[in-house]
Amino acid sequence: MSLFSQANFEEDSQKQPAIGHWKPLMPSKGNKEEPETGCQDAGGVDETQSTEQLNMSRLRSSSVEIREKGSEFLKEELHKAQKELKLKDKECERLSKVREQLEQELEELTASLFEEAHKMVREANTKQAASEKQLREARGKIDMLQAEVTALKTLVITSTPSSPNRELHPQLQSPSKAGFRKGHGRNKSTSSAMISAASQNVTPEPVSRECKEVDSILFAEFQAWKESPTLDKSCSFLDRIYREDVGPCLDFTKQELSELVRVAVEQNTLTIEPAASQTLPMVKVSTEECGGPNGFRSQIVTKCALSGLPRTCKHRIMLGDSGNYYYISPSCRARITAVCNFFTYIRYIQQGLVRQDVELMYWEVMRLRREMSLAKLGFYPSEM
Repeated sequence: MSLFSQANFEEDSQKQPAIGHWKPLMPSKGNKEEPETGCQDAGGVDETQSTEQLNMSRLRSSSVEIREKGSEFLKEELHKAQKELKLKDKECERLSKVREQLEQELEELTASLFEEAHKMVREANTKQAASEKQLREARGKIDMLQAEVTALKTLVITSTPSSPNRELHPQLQSPSKAGFRKGHGRNKSTSSAMISAASQNVTPEPVSRECKEVDSILFAEFQAWKESPTLDKSCSFLDRIYREDVGPCLDFTKQELSELVRVAVEQNTLTIEPAASQTLPMVKVSTEECGGPNGFRSQIVTKCALSGLPRTCKHRIMLGDSGNYYYISPSCRARITAVCNFFTYIRYIQQGLVRQDVELMYWEVMRLRREMSLAKLGFYPSEM
């Protein structure tokens, strides 16, 4: 039997179920035949070789299958590892972006904190400067009030209703005495007689009372401004006052300096102080104009910085903290003072310092507007 036929026989035997078992016939002990034994040995060797070859082929096929399955498993594991690495890379990238964002926010927060600190320092310095300025203004007002109180005390001490002091009350003096007051001395008896006669003939003038009537348009504008007071000149109340009073009152010949004065008045940074006579630069004028010797006035005369005319400048102004002083005439000082008084009052209203009725505040504003109108027309008190 050949190897191929034996293999086919074995495969057929494996595929088909065996109906019976074939038992090999063992030869008897007495009948030993050598050829049969040789054939049996050759067939057993062939069967053994074929079985070994079959086992080897099965081992090879199983090893190939194991290798293929192992490679597939390794490929799957490698694919999973690659997916995990991609996820880790994405997570690392996200965390790096979060870190960069946090660092940027920290830098912005630090910068904003430093800016806020500098802003608070600037505001504190500004408030300190404003407080010092208000303190100086308050001291100036206190000195002025003390001087007024002293003058009133002098008036009370030296003048009584029964015997008024005629030097302190010029309206009580007679025309003759007023006319010869600065002349030569006269006989006391004659003067007293003339004064008594004049006092008997003088009739008291009636006291004129001023009538007032509220303008409905102006009062409505003031009430609307009073609801939410502001220094913004775009509102109708301040826009009207700027056009009718503040603008014309601060419109001087020197336009550039006039604009600086207006800004300083609005920002409350203008300072007016008396000028010492030693510091005033003198201006030489003609003898005919002055009426004095050598072409100089008896009083110290300098050129007004706002009007450009030679005037007796008793005061000077400083804009902010520049340190530059400008000498001004009494008329210019009256105009600037009138505007400053108006702004001071409306600032007090804005800050809630005025505790009055709305109508009383309105009339005070109208009084301040009248002062500005008179000042821009050239009227000012003699003590200016």
